[in-house]
Amino acid sequence: MNKVWFITGAGRGMGTDIAKAALAAGNAVVATGRSPKKVAAAVGAADDLLAVKLDVTDPADAKAAVEATVERFGRIDVLVNNAGNFYAGFFEELPPEHFRAQVETNLFGPLNVTRAVLPVMRAQRSGLVVTISSLAGIVGGEFNSAYAAAKFALEGWMESLTPEVAPFGIRTMLVEPGFFRTELLEDTSTTWPKPFIDDYAERTRQTVVAWQGMSGRQGGDPAKLAKALVQLAAQDKPPLRWVAGADAAARAGDERCGAGQW
Repeated sequence: MNKVWFITGAGRGMGTDIAKAALAAGNAVVATGRSPKKVAAAVGAADDLLAVKLDVTDPADAKAAVEATVERFGRIDVLVNNAGNFYAGFFEELPPEHFRAQVETNLFGPLNVTRAVLPVMRAQRSGLVVTISSLAGIVGGEFNSAYAAAKFALEGWMESLTPEVAPFGIRTMLVEPGFFRTELLEDTSTTWPKPFIDDYAERTRQTVVAWQGMSGRQGGDPAKLAKALVQLAAQDKPPLRWVAGADAAARAGDERCGAGQW
């Protein structure tokens, strides 16, 4: 039976690939983003596609997007918490407002959307909540303290949510990708630091140059990840965790549930 997918951050990057893969598999897709026109253009025309405005940091937006989904398709079977951004920098050079903004989008954003979707899934006594975490949610590293903090928090929240919603037939899955060729390191998604502490200044400049040079050249193919994710979501018992990418599997350990190279 075809399912209804609700995907955040579908206007570019991995979110677009996931939306296309879900549609190609015969599912209906609600693709969301801050600009529905941009989302629709990115995903492409399809009879079972609904592009909806959604700023994940706005609970009212989340509620309205869910209501529009139920009005059009009557249900939500798979939620993909994908929307996110990246505030780079060494901790001492990260302004407090940047750290808060990182957590607001990458942690409270999925919380807002999931809170809006869960009543629908509880009513239908079924559903899958997929949250895109990161290798940075397993292993921290310099220059991404704010990002890692938000992703580590996502991991703990999802682990705790899993047994809470299991009695209602709702499953969860954490996706922990390594470096994939997404748009995360592009200027539209990343806020780069301005060095102002002498002890960090040269390392900051070197790290920014190195990371910007990596953008678009990461080893992972997001289209392959999206296709594999759709296949996993179709299983009766999808893995609680899926470590995606050769680099992530090497760092996290193949013993993690569903580890694979895509």
